[in-house]
Formats: sequence, C-alpha cells, structure tokens
Amino acid sequence: MHILFIGYGKTSRRVAKQLFEQGHQITTISRSPKTDEFATHLIQDVHQLDLAPVPAIDWVYVLLSPSQSTVEAYQQTYIDSVAPIVAALKQHPIQNVVVVSSTRVYGENKGERIDDDSIMQPSDEQGRLLLKMEQLYQQAFAEHCVVIRPTGIYGTSVARMIKLAEATQSYPQIHWSNRIHIDDLIRFLAQLIHVEHPEKSYIVSNNQPIPLHEIIQWFQRQLHLPELVLESRKETGKRIFAKRMVETGFELEHEDCFGDYEKLLK
Repeated sequence: MHILFIGYGKTSRRVAKQLFEQGHQITTISRSPKTDEFATHLIQDVHQLDLAPVPAIDWVYVLLSPSQSTVEAYQQTYIDSVAPIVAALKQHPIQNVVVVSSTRVYGENKGERIDDDSIMQPSDEQGRLLLKMEQLYQQAFAEHCVVIRPTGIYGTSVARMIKLAEATQSYPQIHWSNRIHIDDLIRFLAQLIHVEHPEKSYIVSNNQPIPLHEIIQWFQRQLHLPELVLESRKETGKRIFAKRMVETGFELEHEDCFGDYEKLLK
C-alpha cells in the first residue's frame, strides 16, 4: 500500500519505519525537511495541501500537534486544517484515515472510570476543539475513519518527572494519571492496517491508572529525595481503560511504567 503521513514527528517517523519494513510505500507531509531514506518527503503547509502530483494514496495517518497549547493554536492546527486535507484526499482511493486525537475529549475530573463506550463531554475549549476535529473527519470519511485517543505518552525521557520529584514537597490530592509507552502506541498504530473491520475509535492506554503523587514519590525514592506529603484524599483526574484495543488482540509490551522509568534513569 501507499501510506501518507500528514505530520511527521517522532511518533509518525517510527510508525512509518515499521510500515516501510513491512513493504509499504511511504510519503510524508511536514513543514520542514526530513531525511529518512525509506520515505518520500514533501514540504507543504497542511492548510494549502496539494496531493495532485502524488501517486494514488491508500491509507492516511494524521498526526498533527500545535506549537502551543492555546485555544488559537488548537483551532489552527486541528480545525482549520481539516477542510484542505479532506479536499486534497478526495481524488485518492483512500481505504482508511487514522486520526490521532487525545483523551482530553473526556472531561471527567473526579477519578471516574472511562473506557471506549464513555460519552465524550470535554471540560475545556481545547477538548471541545479536539472532539470537533474528530467529528469533522468522521463526517468526511464516514466509513473510512479511525480515531485514536492515546493517554499520556512516555518512554523517551524522564526529565520532567525528575524536575517534579525535585520540586514537589506536597501534593494537594489524589490525581489519577494514565499513560501509554511510545513503543506500544507505535505498534498499535502500525497494526491497525491489519485489522479487517476496525472500530470508529480506540483509546490507547496501558490500563494501569496510577495517582500522580505515587509516581513522583517513586522518583523521589530513586533519587534519594525527601518524599512529598499528600494533603487530601480528594480524587481528581480519571481512570482510563482501553477496552477496544484489547479486543483487537493487541498485547502490550510495557504495562509496568516503573520498570520503564528505572531503565531510563540508568
């Protein structure tokens, strides 16, 4: 198959490499030059996308990310790009469009359990824009769109967690956090082309929700730092479970984040 990646960051690159090794032809769209020899790289603005000169495209991955976390940046990156992308793909024999979104579309914040069947009720404007993006793609490619909602991606660096461990002396409440190792996310994205009848959407998570203060405390113990004090048993955040991902037969290789963090600390 000829597979197009719209947005070419570290996740896209690794998915593209896996698919190339499986024998697929890869083309990428990005704003800056890329050098991977296994793909054809096009430098284009997605808001003015032109795919007329590109050979017939069978499968598309859309992995865009805003340069800032502002509402304006979300609008420009996720919403304003949909119409030109859809228009550019119209002339191609698309079998599926995989759109990477976020679990931010679920607005719960009291420790609730969330899975693929939960109702999406974003609690902020960024979440509402992500949900609108999903809906626009699903309307444009009604039978050929798969939305992926990863939880917090980890596995490349522990610098942020080390800073938190060094700076945190107390934590206000139990805040549930959820994660997926980048290698598992990449394998699932690549495996989707082998799923005969994919669902409309998939949460991708390691199904191991953990209170964030416990992760910070773990780092503090590893770094021989004073452990934080938990101020309240109030619960915030949400506990997210990837039910449909498991139903595909996909098996995680990274269920224990602490084992992964330990390797990254060495």
